[in-house]
Amino acid sequence: MATSVRRTTLTLPAAPLGPDNPLPALCAGHEPHHIELGPDTRLPADMARQLGYAPLRSILPTRMRDGYGRARRSTDVEALVLENDRLRATVLPGLGGRVYSLHHKPTGRELLYRNPVFQPAAFALNGAWFSGGIEWNIGATGHTTLTCAPLHAARLPAPDGGEMLRLWEWERLRDLPFQVDLWLPDGSDFLHVGVRIRNPHPHTVPVYWWSNTAVPEDEGTRVLAPADEAWHFGYAHTLRRVPVPDSEGADRSYPLRSEYPADYFYDVPEGARGWITSLDADGRGLVQTSTGTLRGRKLFLWGAGRAGRRWQQWLTAPGTGGYAEIQAGLARTQLEHVPLDAGGEFAWLEAYGPLETDAATVHGADWAAARGEVAARLEAVLPRADVEAAYAAWRPYADHEPKESLATGSGWGALEVARAGLDLPGTPFEAATLGAEQEPWLTLLTTGDLPAASPAPGPALVAPAWRELLESAAPGPATDYHLGLAQWHADDRAQAVRSWERALAQGAGCLPLYCLAVAESVAGEPARAADRYAQACAAAARAASDEGPRARAWQEVLPALAREAVPALLAAGRTAEAAQLLAGLRQTAPADGRFALLTAQVLLAQGQPAAAREIFDAGFEIAALREGDEVLGDTWYAIAERLVAAGGPVTEDVRATARATHPLPERYDYRMRPA
Repeated sequence: MATSVRRTTLTLPAAPLGPDNPLPALCAGHEPHHIELGPDTRLPADMARQLGYAPLRSILPTRMRDGYGRARRSTDVEALVLENDRLRATVLPGLGGRVYSLHHKPTGRELLYRNPVFQPAAFALNGAWFSGGIEWNIGATGHTTLTCAPLHAARLPAPDGGEMLRLWEWERLRDLPFQVDLWLPDGSDFLHVGVRIRNPHPHTVPVYWWSNTAVPEDEGTRVLAPADEAWHFGYAHTLRRVPVPDSEGADRSYPLRSEYPADYFYDVPEGARGWITSLDADGRGLVQTSTGTLRGRKLFLWGAGRAGRRWQQWLTAPGTGGYAEIQAGLARTQLEHVPLDAGGEFAWLEAYGPLETDAATVHGADWAAARGEVAARLEAVLPRADVEAAYAAWRPYADHEPKESLATGSGWGALEVARAGLDLPGTPFEAATLGAEQEPWLTLLTTGDLPAASPAPGPALVAPAWRELLESAAPGPATDYHLGLAQWHADDRAQAVRSWERALAQGAGCLPLYCLAVAESVAGEPARAADRYAQACAAAARAASDEGPRARAWQEVLPALAREAVPALLAAGRTAEAAQLLAGLRQTAPADGRFALLTAQVLLAQGQPAAAREIFDAGFEIAALREGDEVLGDTWYAIAERLVAAGGPVTEDVRATARATHPLPERYDYRMRPA
């Protein structure tokens, strides 16, 4: 059959994404990827430079996506199918362009881990993420903010004369356009993927890219890559070089032979062909390879421990098999960002397809022989020279203008094109995609001023060019509030505070109060932060009680604000105020497990550990529990210690007794590292 691209619809049990968090994301929040290097750690020079290069201070200008729950209902999901006589790839343009399925027709095998449900969980940089398939991660260390966002998609001719699917979008953390071109050469067993990231700015920009593939996992699954060493990174935040495959008495190339979740970044020798594969007990599975620009290869494993199993259950449906991730990226590790010069681009080609090997060899004790078997079989079915030739054939097509639109992404790229007059062949950001979110910024661009109304919950822009426009605009509550966000993003925090104070003096109310509360908290002033949070909550409550269309937006602000205000009030010793604030919210957000946890923490602070324990015993879920967050276990054991102490001091003996007599229930165990 001729290669084709067509539309279809998947019907999945899906939890609605819900609204974005209405508050500006001033801080990076819980960060599972920070590194603690030991005194004896020796890093390659380029790796050392890139580990400390341009880390995120916040996820501005994006917002947190934490409005989802865990109640799933049958939902139609838009999909695009790319198909030839050998493979069928199903892509979800409305969910980050993820390749949801890669089906090999001759064998009837699904090559990817295909999640049977859509269940967001807090693993992306901005919250909502879901597991399974092949995802395209751009921006900064972690899962992209575009995980659950729509991309532009179009059909256009492929290099071999068939049809190609193009995905593209404007990535807002680094302000970069990118594209992903997918096609299936006639008769090929391999999905070809051409990727290009461009820097249209007059300055160097930090770039991050990792293609992340979820693969089925069982006791017989082995992951292989062309390396004898790897950089191990776990949730204890240490980075160290380890041998491959045997480390600390176990063969870590089998994902279920580790207890805790971990990353293994393979140290692929310079000039070696880059590939990674996951093979089952019969020596069959998926292989990924690429041109040399994509130098990194990684295995992420959940491990066989209770918390890793719990996370996998959390991300999918009961009875579903587990998965591991095999990944490929621009740098050795995901902890690095790579500089891209002004006007430059990164481009490469990837290929994904089935691999059959001799099972006895790939599962044998001789690692070199196992790797050699994979390399030889890969070269036989997809020679390295063919991948290079496919890349060369694709490059002229990367600039071809798509003619038939299949899906529409955001209007942020169109806004940047309007601001800077950018010419981006192959990735058109049409003015027709501009919408309500871009409207006030288009007004700033065309008139020199933001609309005069007070700031309302909504998107922000913080890049240097937009900061300059805000600095030149007439002062006003919205202008000063947004200028403060841009200054904060640039780490000019004293200026940000002054801008928010000006906005507050002009009657801007809740939003600058919230920003000032965060600033006081970051500055180590818990009492002043608590004052600001209390004032912000009062302002939000007043706005939410007003008549008119804007009241609904403020009704969403109040619970989001309270989730941050209650811990701040507790930190300042203002327990009664924290309890009163929670009591006022019980009618508006009773089902949110985050408020159950906060209530338990307030009761504990009030000296009522038995009442706090009752909340845990009754059961609750926090749909937006962050990756690596240990708050559930920490709170459980803090309650247990107070119960054991029975009003006395909490000593080491009390702590030991509490852990022995009050074990953490499995439903609350998400700890991803040894205690």
